[in-house]
Amino acid sequence: MIECDICKDWFHGSCVQVEEHHAVDIDVYHCPNCDVKHGPSLMKRRNNCHRHDYTEPDDGTQPVQAGTSKFVKELQNRTFPSAEDILIRMKGEQVTTRFLERHGFNYPIAVTEMEGLGLKLPPSTFSIRDVEQYVGGDKVIDVIDVARQADSKMKLGAFVKYFTNPHRPKVLNLISLEFSDTKMAELVEVPIVAQKMSWVENYWPDDSFFPKPFVQKYCLMGVKDSYTDFHIDFGGTSVWYHVLWGEKIFYLIEPTSTNLALYEAWSSSPNQSEVFFGDKVEKCYKCVVSQGTTLLIPTGWIHGVLTSQDCMAFGGNFLHNLNIGMQLRCYEMERRLKTPDLFKFPYFEAICWYVAKNLLEMLKELREDNCPPPTYLVDGVKALISALKTWLKREPTSEVPDHIRPNHLIKELTKEIRYLEEEPGSGNRPVKTQGCGASSGTNGCPATRSALERFCQARRARRAARRLREQQQAPKVPTNLDILEQHTREVLKRLEVGPLEEVSKNALFYVDWIRNSCLFFVILKSHSEENCVFVVFNMFLERFSDDGQILRKLKEAIQGMLSMAGLLCTSKPERPASTPESWWSNSSQCARQGGGGTMDSQGNSSSEAWDNQGFPSPEAGYQYGDPSMSPPLHPSKRHAPNPPPISNQATKGKRPKKGMATAKQRLGKILKLNRHSHVFV
Repeated sequence: MIECDICKDWFHGSCVQVEEHHAVDIDVYHCPNCDVKHGPSLMKRRNNCHRHDYTEPDDGTQPVQAGTSKFVKELQNRTFPSAEDILIRMKGEQVTTRFLERHGFNYPIAVTEMEGLGLKLPPSTFSIRDVEQYVGGDKVIDVIDVARQADSKMKLGAFVKYFTNPHRPKVLNLISLEFSDTKMAELVEVPIVAQKMSWVENYWPDDSFFPKPFVQKYCLMGVKDSYTDFHIDFGGTSVWYHVLWGEKIFYLIEPTSTNLALYEAWSSSPNQSEVFFGDKVEKCYKCVVSQGTTLLIPTGWIHGVLTSQDCMAFGGNFLHNLNIGMQLRCYEMERRLKTPDLFKFPYFEAICWYVAKNLLEMLKELREDNCPPPTYLVDGVKALISALKTWLKREPTSEVPDHIRPNHLIKELTKEIRYLEEEPGSGNRPVKTQGCGASSGTNGCPATRSALERFCQARRARRAARRLREQQQAPKVPTNLDILEQHTREVLKRLEVGPLEEVSKNALFYVDWIRNSCLFFVILKSHSEENCVFVVFNMFLERFSDDGQILRKLKEAIQGMLSMAGLLCTSKPERPASTPESWWSNSSQCARQGGGGTMDSQGNSSSEAWDNQGFPSPEAGYQYGDPSMSPPLHPSKRHAPNPPPISNQATKGKRPKKGMATAKQRLGKILKLNRHSHVFV
């Protein structure tokens, strides 16, 4: 919002057509009402073209800051070593996981012949207006004011209007539009090598408590002279870029130990924007990426980017097994630099736990078949073990998945590494690298790491099939919820007979029993199973929808159960009168369809009247945690020098406190005792 300096009223920027990036240029703001009498708003005076704050006096003593118009002109006139010294030029069909596993992925790869790469893109005629049509003009995006190197928000439609305007008062750059959740995602398929190697695609479970990170599909749209200062992509991810039209210039710096130390010191320095990082290292390579070229940048490479022409590019980030140690090193650097969560890889630690679990299975499979894993994998597992141990010592350990036993997992991984390093009675055991060579065919080791993975996947599939057959042959053991539901059905069946007074008396007794029993299930079980418990209440509701006394008792029982379980909010937010998704509304509908239910003076059934009294629906009355668990869909590729207050969801939805385990055990024991009481007659 923006305040009028005349009448002191506040206005939404969107209501008075003032964009966030435009507001910083206003010195004295006049609202539309005051504009009539006092004239238009007064803008800040521009005194220089080389400082982020262009109102500073130009006395010649202040150094040039990154992103300003003077900086861009000087950068274009500089000379750099050619990237041809370090660039690997390949055809699309040559860029395979087998090649990278054999030769490593340590230097940038440029691809001009796209056939075989597996990259699907829109045609080169695809315009920024087409992006707006597929994504939606109302989508809020993060753009960079290049001259100030500061982030601001605006709608995609407003950015398209700016981009297509021949007169651009400032340089805006869009580099963080992740479109996996839009219609445009169907137009783009990432390179096959990125899909096959990606941790998220291969190891992230479908039933994960944490939202799946979306970092594989970005659309980058920048006008001429856009500049992004030197950075390492979040989490040390590798990245692929394809220039659809226009041109970008990359300034590449190899991630040696010396360069990484210099980068960390430069990133934490107060005058970071006044120092060109390329001057601090031995070599900074210039790589021009023209239209139709794809560039793959490995883990940890430090790079700045200049847009020499209006440009649209597509890209994506991915973690993989080839450089685990470097990825972890980059992540720890981000922590030391106190990078906001908004600018880090979403749930990086969580995916490392998932990867560790899968790598443990892989190592066991290879050991059982006497086939040593490649060197890069062993080194990566060692680095991963060290990182996991460090994370466990920190509090809170909120990104450890619930179904993973962290200490046991670390112990088992360490044991597998020990097996590889020390064979009993024969000292150290050599660990073969990528592929075992032609002479290794006698020991049963597949020729490449890809073959090993296929071998392990086939073996796991056979084991899964065997376990499935065993489960099908074994007698099915009913769960606690099955027992609860079956017992409730029997209770309702017995309540079908007898005088109404006796039925009501027995029903009230069983309502109390259900309340006490369901508390145990609500705390211990998942959301879906809890809904099954609510179905039990629905059974009673459908049977006694015309009995006000039982309905009131049910309401008290449910509210008491939710309150004891810590699921009932202290204050009930407003909600619509009709919530068709709520279980209570559905159950009321079932009761009405069954022909039961009395009507109040407003024409509502008794169950509806009860609902209107304030029963906590899942949408309004109780929550397990913050419902918006998803991280930002647009994690920035740079660390803003003046980031706005962060409201990331990555730190919400923590795991239950350690004391909950003891509480669960006590509740379980109570329920166990209750099963032998008269309630289960």
